[in-house]
Amino acid sequence: MSLNNKLDNIAEPLQFLGQWLLRAPLGVVMIIHGLGKFPPPAEGFANMLASSGIPLPSLTATLVCLGEIGAGAGVIIGGMLGASLGHLVTRLSGGAILVIMVGAYLIRHSDWLWTVQMVDTMQFFLLTLGTYFAIKGNN
Repeated sequence: MSLNNKLDNIAEPLQFLGQWLLRAPLGVVMIIHGLGKFPPPAEGFANMLASSGIPLPSLTATLVCLGEIGAGAGVIIGGMLGASLGHLVTRLSGGAILVIMVGAYLIRHSDWLWTVQMVDTMQFFLLTLGTYFAIKGNN
């Protein structure tokens, strides 16, 4: 028996955990980020958006706050739902995280674009995991 086969036999009963090692931390971090801006609109966040030239900063801050909480919860809940609905919820939630994080880079962290700091932050991992779930869903 090859080493790969032995490792497969060990890992097989744990396969269901693989997605949760990505899904749970992503969902929890997004929920925490959203709750940190709660109750919407978080005044400091809305002021930062206003100073960046974002129109309707209070409304935008509220939508981002609710989007972070909803997308984080959706990534977690999507893993618990039935095949078709869970797959859809996971993909939509991952896509929402992708959009939120691209917005964060463009609005708040544009000075990080194309630098080491861009990939050496938690924001990069949130963007990457959101993209992963937008593409893979529950597959």
